[in-house]
Amino acid sequence: MSLEQLHYTSAAPGDEGASGRFTSVGSGIPAALLTEIEPYLGYELPGEAPYLPTDDELRSLPQSFSCTPLSDGSRLVCRTVPVRGTGSAPVRFHAHAVHLPAGARLPGDRQPIEAWRSPRWVSVTPGGAIPDPLSALPPGPGAVREGLGDFAVSRTPWLAAVFSDLRRVSEEGPGSPPVVLVERQSADIARWVALAGVALPSESAEQLTFTTYTRRPGAAPHRVVGVLPQDARELGDDGFRVHTCSGSRPPVVTDDAWAETAARIWRSRAPELFREASELPGEPFAAGPPAVIALCAGIALGPNERAAAADWTAERPYALDAGRTRQLVEALTAPEVDGRTGPEFDAVGRLFGALDGRAPVSTTAPLAAMLVTEAVRGGNGSLELPRRAAFTGPEGETIATTLGPEILAELSAAGTGTGGDVARTVQLLRVARLLDVDCAELLPTVVRRLAPALLTDEGSQEFAPTLLELLDEQFDVRTALLGALDRIAPDDPGAVERLLERVALPFTGSQALPHLRMCAEAGGARATLGGDRAAVWHRVLRAAGMSPFAEPLVLRTAVGLVWGDRAPTVGEARLLLDAATSDSHRAAGTWSCLVDAVLGAPADEEDAAVFAHDLLRGFPQEIQGRVRGALLLLDFARQVRSGTSGPGWAERARSLCALAEPVEPAVRDRAFGALTDQLLAPDRPEAELYAFVHSDDGDLVAAYDRAARAEPVGRRLRSEPAYAADCFNVWTSYPHAGRPWTTTASALLNEVLRPAVRAQSPADVAQIEAAVGHAGSSGRADAFRDWNRSSTLGRLGRRIAGRVRRG
Repeated sequence: MSLEQLHYTSAAPGDEGASGRFTSVGSGIPAALLTEIEPYLGYELPGEAPYLPTDDELRSLPQSFSCTPLSDGSRLVCRTVPVRGTGSAPVRFHAHAVHLPAGARLPGDRQPIEAWRSPRWVSVTPGGAIPDPLSALPPGPGAVREGLGDFAVSRTPWLAAVFSDLRRVSEEGPGSPPVVLVERQSADIARWVALAGVALPSESAEQLTFTTYTRRPGAAPHRVVGVLPQDARELGDDGFRVHTCSGSRPPVVTDDAWAETAARIWRSRAPELFREASELPGEPFAAGPPAVIALCAGIALGPNERAAAADWTAERPYALDAGRTRQLVEALTAPEVDGRTGPEFDAVGRLFGALDGRAPVSTTAPLAAMLVTEAVRGGNGSLELPRRAAFTGPEGETIATTLGPEILAELSAAGTGTGGDVARTVQLLRVARLLDVDCAELLPTVVRRLAPALLTDEGSQEFAPTLLELLDEQFDVRTALLGALDRIAPDDPGAVERLLERVALPFTGSQALPHLRMCAEAGGARATLGGDRAAVWHRVLRAAGMSPFAEPLVLRTAVGLVWGDRAPTVGEARLLLDAATSDSHRAAGTWSCLVDAVLGAPADEEDAAVFAHDLLRGFPQEIQGRVRGALLLLDFARQVRSGTSGPGWAERARSLCALAEPVEPAVRDRAFGALTDQLLAPDRPEAELYAFVHSDDGDLVAAYDRAARAEPVGRRLRSEPAYAADCFNVWTSYPHAGRPWTTTASALLNEVLRPAVRAQSPADVAQIEAAVGHAGSSGRADAFRDWNRSSTLGRLGRRIAGRVRRG
């Protein structure tokens, strides 16, 4: 094809209003494009350029070589150079350009950058206003690709970062901020573009637009823009991707596997590998194809790039022939490779899975050996391990001989609790089976440590698949581990239940495992039955498949699952006691839960005292010390209320409280409440009242005060004259008792009895007065009459005391 060309040069002398002018335009270039093209043809001297440069200085000025996109989809390939001027403009410029219609390429399918040093570029306008079309733009004797390997090595610190940004602008398309390359020589910008043209996928390379020199990168429509260091200082933070390719090493490290691979290929001076990579299947900018080709060529890559190669091959196990597959495996498993990472090993595991059974064992054996070696020495607990069949040959025996002692040593240490976590132990057991390493002697010790560790390891969801694979592969480990978990479940059933929620352990075989089955059932029972804890308890207990008479510990597991660290109610505790014998609860240790139910019951729980009596009879040896004192105090309350208690109420209450210290407030309130309720009753034993009044116990008297102020007493005071008279006689007696009683009695007279009496009719008051006199002397009746009329508590007290003494 022929190329339409144009020439553009500095404005003519005297035409200071214009920056330049067209001196020759090909007939095939639409006139409408000239206005769009003109701004891209101008040239601005560097700020530090001399006014009258010498010939050498003139040749050293930057040249602008560009490939510019136009609005109609066409492109303009242009070289603009400074030339010697005359008069007031000692340095002028000349632009020589060719127009590429939309979809057209340079002759020979060359990329625009290859025309950088073409001999067809001229620095003066040829004769004639309409130039003849060019038939070719040959690269010339100094082709741009010559010396690119050395240039790439010299730009090692910046290669990967620049390639990564070139990838981004190619993927993002028009409107993406350009990549700004800062170099001292514009020729180096051309070399950068040439590096990119080889490394980029063909479509992206063809669409790459660039200029090797400009002083105004913000106005340039190109994807790659070259500027001088003095102009880079003015770029600021305008969103440009700026790379200053000189001076100190840049701090940015890219994680772009494609860019890193491309950089390593160029540093190895092997650009021909890009063409080989392009022949492999894959998306543009996929890191896998170039990484595979580079590794097969012996180029060292980083862990991300090696992982990309392994993953690409795993997805396309038939894309490589046998020889290249073997080369790749050798490169991935080479002993001199260091810095391997977890993602790389995972990718190698996937590669082994794809090649296993497809490639010869001689090809896959190094991968299998690498994986199990990492599992043992690297501690990668999530690594996908090979199948056992991969180690059946001589290669397996070799690796087993090497790793077997290490596995046994670490399992032994883990079994004594000196090292290793759950995921590590699980992985070692799996590797031991793969390599036929005999761990039978260590298994009980290892499992004894592993079972409780499973309950406390919060990362169980991460290693759950590996654990399940272990249990599926090794029946002896599954039997031992599930048995160990079942044995420890009664002591911490909540932890076992949480483990089963995270890891669906298989216990559907012939093992009984009653406690594990209960733990597995608990969550569903609570979800179905809600807050009915008794129903949940029955359902969980049935899930055990064993009677508590045959296996008492199921009681402990059920209690732990339903109530945890909370105490049941007295009614629930009664249900637990009735569901099994005291011997079963004694063996299970759940009798303490029953005791907690009683001691934690509220003061108004009617059945607590009766249940305390039953517990004292059922567990006489187990209940001792403070707890026994508290239950005896509750039993004492039962006896007082039922009338079966012996004499000495106050003293017994005080002694039992001392035995039960620190006594629960509700227990004390229940016992003291029973005592004071009986002392407030008209048929109380007078000897008990006398002993109580003279006990001088502030807590007992305070309990009496609270009971006397309660509504039941107030209601009787207002409705039963005889009861009101009895309270008057009691509260005005014992004037020489201790201060707690006298103070309380005086307050009760004034604050409880007086309001009750004043609220009654005169006839009812007369009945009270008569009842007071009938119960005592005539002096008491007079005292009541005076007390009822009096409003001064001090005078009342003195008169009552005098009359009581005379009576």
